Amino acid sequence: MIANDMSAEHKTASASTPWQEFNQRSLVREFAALRCRMEGKPPETDEWMPGSMEDQEETHQEAAIDRLSAIFELSAFERDLLLLAAGVEMDSDLADRCAELTGRAGVSAQRGVITFSLAISILSDPYWSALSASAPLRRNRLLTLEQDRGLTSAGLRIDERVLHYLAGINQMDPRLEGMLFPKAPPEWMDADHFRLAAESLSAFDRRGDQAPVFHLCGDDPLGQESVASMLAHRNGRGLWILRHEDTPAAGAEMEQFLQLWMRERMLLPAYLLLQWDSEQPSTQARQLAERAPGALIVASRQPIRLHRAVQSHTVNKPSPAAQQRLWMNALSADQGADSSPVPSGFLGEVAEQFRLSAETIVSIAASAMPVEGESGDSTKLADRIWTACRQFTQPRLEGLAEQIVPSAQWDDLILPDTQMQVLRQIAAQTRNRMTVYESWGFSARGRRGLGISALFAGPSGTGKTLAAEVLATDLRLDLFRIDLSAVVSKYIGETEKNLKQVFDAAESGGCLLLFDEADALFGKRAEVKDSHDRYANIEVGYLLQRMENFQGLAVLTTNLKSSMDKSFQRRLRFTIDFPFPDTAERKQIWERVFPPQTPTQDLDPARLAALNMTGGNIRNIALNAAFLAAGAGQPVSMGHILQAAQLEAVKTEQTISDIEVRRWV
Repeated sequence: MIANDMSAEHKTASASTPWQEFNQRSLVREFAALRCRMEGKPPETDEWMPGSMEDQEETHQEAAIDRLSAIFELSAFERDLLLLAAGVEMDSDLADRCAELTGRAGVSAQRGVITFSLAISILSDPYWSALSASAPLRRNRLLTLEQDRGLTSAGLRIDERVLHYLAGINQMDPRLEGMLFPKAPPEWMDADHFRLAAESLSAFDRRGDQAPVFHLCGDDPLGQESVASMLAHRNGRGLWILRHEDTPAAGAEMEQFLQLWMRERMLLPAYLLLQWDSEQPSTQARQLAERAPGALIVASRQPIRLHRAVQSHTVNKPSPAAQQRLWMNALSADQGADSSPVPSGFLGEVAEQFRLSAETIVSIAASAMPVEGESGDSTKLADRIWTACRQFTQPRLEGLAEQIVPSAQWDDLILPDTQMQVLRQIAAQTRNRMTVYESWGFSARGRRGLGISALFAGPSGTGKTLAAEVLATDLRLDLFRIDLSAVVSKYIGETEKNLKQVFDAAESGGCLLLFDEADALFGKRAEVKDSHDRYANIEVGYLLQRMENFQGLAVLTTNLKSSMDKSFQRRLRFTIDFPFPDTAERKQIWERVFPPQTPTQDLDPARLAALNMTGGNIRNIALNAAFLAAGAGQPVSMGHILQAAQLEAVKTEQTISDIEVRRWV
């Protein structure tokens, strides 16, 4: 964690500052000098000369017109021409005099307009090329020229943005405000991100317009923006962000943006950050990146290629160890203490379970801290932090996954001891990743394969999905069941695209991915006989790669373990076989299947256990029996269960023998 020690060096002056007063006096004197010239008075003998040296020494500042002239390298004639255009907008006497000289007196629509012929007649050292399209006044849109007349008689107007600048108001052009967003200097940064920004300061922007694009590549868009903001503010500039969806359309809109930004980057001054995040850059976005003037920063998830030079740096979300340090510092800063106000080990679990940027961690820590007068209970604080992290990282998987609200507990799961021990080991490994991966050094060898994945194999109804629910409840994770019918596509490349969307959305953590009946997607890779087999193998290979790189918890279920690719099974951390329940296990299921508040009468779990059904079938039978009993206004009895069992047998195409239901009723 690095706390920000940067201060804004470029602020818009308020009307009460000495500089603002000085700038106002300077404008008054400049306009008075222009009036004198119109009236034929020698400027050197006029009492209204521009600001004296004493004024400038007192404020140690330049007037806005002098700053602007230096920024755009205006000649003396161009400077006076711009002042004349500003004067007819800001000084009524000067406007009236110009209207008289141009023959536009009394025409209100023409007030605030000058002509080049007027400027030539009253200003010193005029020259024709001052109004060429490539000269500073028009290239930077300081002045606009009416297009319906000749050069000398066409009206000249100062741009409103420039007029405000001369008056001492330096704010973004309104035409860009809806597209660009300012980024303040970061208050907190990951140490690696801070180091990157600090090391890049000396080299960044040293070649001006010839500088290569500074590309920040990785999965931490907020971290990328913090690095860019630090670069900007440490170089005495602001940072403005253009998000991918706000990219101007090709054509007139693009041209206007480029022209306005060319001026804004110098007036503010500022750098531009193109934030593409995980989007595939559009043609317009690439065109803008190729043509944007000056030093440019691009942030994206994937590497980019441009025709102009690109200098790339990786900015990923902080490692779990770095996140833990950020959490500790953020919480102790709010508490004014040196230690974390949450239970021991909690921050390690949070840091391993969620992948958050430094900015997000600080924001969540601040919002979760107790307000004045509220109890500072550490357990409640931990719960608030965990809940906030889950809400922030909840993936967007609309159309690809179904969110299941888990409620099942360990007591709801009936399995042999071996399977239960492996399930509890999965939960334990998920909780203790910080210790093993970070403290004991396993992550130093690379984070590939450090995600926790498991295969649950067994007949339908044996508790595979229920076990995933139990894990999600115990670990306080959101549970998403992947809809394979939506993921698998007959179109080439679409399945990989959908899988990428699933894993990308889930990689921030806080969720358990359940690929139910995964053999449909993760089956044996086929021998290549035609192009369809070849692309099917590509899909499986892509999945294997993403499973190895996935840092979260993924559970795959299959009814046909034999159909699973062996190389795929080797890449899974755990494999659990869910057997068909024996009589003792079925008896336990029957004993727990009805909620305590359900009215029952003379139920015999030992006799019910003779029914050769899986746990899933038993739950269906119990629910249907409850409805039968409720409809009859009676408590649930063996007779209701018999009717429900017969319905379930028809549905599953099974046969119930007389031995199984003997002495039920």
